[in-house]
Amino acid sequence: MAAAPAILRAGPRSTDIRIEEVSTDYVYYRYRVPIKFGGVESDNATIQNVDCAVSSRSGKAAKGFGSMPLGNAWSFPSRQVSHADTLESMKRLSQRIAKITANYKEYGHPIDLNYALQSLYLKAAEEVSREMRLAEPIPKLCTEVTASAFDAAIHDAFGKLHGVNCYYTYGPEFMTYDLSRYAGPEYKGEYPSQYLLKEPKPRMPLYHLVGAADALEDSDIKQPVADGLPETLSEWINFNGLTHLKIKLDGDDAKWDVERLVRVDRITTETQKKRGVKEWVYSLDFNERCPNIQYLVDFLHTVKAQTPDGFERIQYVEQPTARDLKSHRENAMQAASRIKPVVIDESLTDLESLLLSRQMGYTGAALKACKGQSFMMIAALVAEKQKMFLCVQDLTCPGASLIQSASMAAHVRDVMAIEANARQYMPIANQGWEKRFPGVFIIKDGYMDTAHLNGPGIGAVL
Repeated sequence: MAAAPAILRAGPRSTDIRIEEVSTDYVYYRYRVPIKFGGVESDNATIQNVDCAVSSRSGKAAKGFGSMPLGNAWSFPSRQVSHADTLESMKRLSQRIAKITANYKEYGHPIDLNYALQSLYLKAAEEVSREMRLAEPIPKLCTEVTASAFDAAIHDAFGKLHGVNCYYTYGPEFMTYDLSRYAGPEYKGEYPSQYLLKEPKPRMPLYHLVGAADALEDSDIKQPVADGLPETLSEWINFNGLTHLKIKLDGDDAKWDVERLVRVDRITTETQKKRGVKEWVYSLDFNERCPNIQYLVDFLHTVKAQTPDGFERIQYVEQPTARDLKSHRENAMQAASRIKPVVIDESLTDLESLLLSRQMGYTGAALKACKGQSFMMIAALVAEKQKMFLCVQDLTCPGASLIQSASMAAHVRDVMAIEANARQYMPIANQGWEKRFPGVFIIKDGYMDTAHLNGPGIGAVL
């Protein structure tokens, strides 16, 4: 196993930590109803949990915890590699990452440690791809998702060792290096803390997912779940008091996409009128399936013609075309982003892709806990400096992974809403968490209570 690069510094820093032990395991859950992603339905999830022990130069010790779904359907979609093999590749990679992380004995801030380990994680992904003889190599995004729970556990341990929330640790008091080390000389003297809130926003509106396979009305229900939870859109709106809806669209059937949005808007309008609610918003997610930018522009114009009020409620559009920006420079977004903000999601794997997206006309970026706490803290600063619209999005995160995601949304200054759809598709994975953190896991008025996401570590006390 190759050695990770040492963390070069002017001198030792007393706040730095060293990784002592790392362990990981997996928990499997079935969804109560399937989620349709990129034209394919998924009905289960594997959650990776990571425990990490760290120590300081003075001998203090702490343990951290990280958790994240191994979202292979999203991070490693493939027509050549089976779903079972993409999941197996993530499991094998996670075991490699556990060993690599445990064997790294340099001291540093969590962002330093992640920065030093990234190249080894990517090399391990190449090795697993060769050993499994995968028809497609493990993508960088998939490697980031696999490594994210390890990164979270280190940030969690760092905060607990110092007795503070991790969002107190992203400034010069704890970081040896400013952002010029990670993002270039133009960021000299800047730190993530300048664009973060030390104390979380007290409450945030919740974005509810309207999946492409979800029942909108009773006539759509093929087989009732009958578990006491809502089964139609209007039932969910009344159950949670929703005012923010994220609508999954197909991307290769313009007629279906328009009809789906018009129908969602009709049902929502009828329901909100009965509730006495006058304002609500939508985000649209094509999961990169639009064949070209003209498809999106035509779609938006058609929606505006058929439901002007519904069009006005669209807050932003997420990742309409292919994630590989370098190979698809023709998918410039200027024509669409003049109509509505257009946000990258799958494309965002490094700062190069973030800046390239800006050049190509994207006006926003989706932060996601599954891409790594360290990278997201840097990406948030760069995106803010670029004056990009920011949102924090979900990976059907339950339990501790939702705590991390919600905490990110509550601490990144300009993020206005939070996604949390495990409550819809995988509520069994949230059992036990509702009593500990009812404001996060039980939504009553369309808002999530995030005021208490300020305990030592990465979010609340886990």
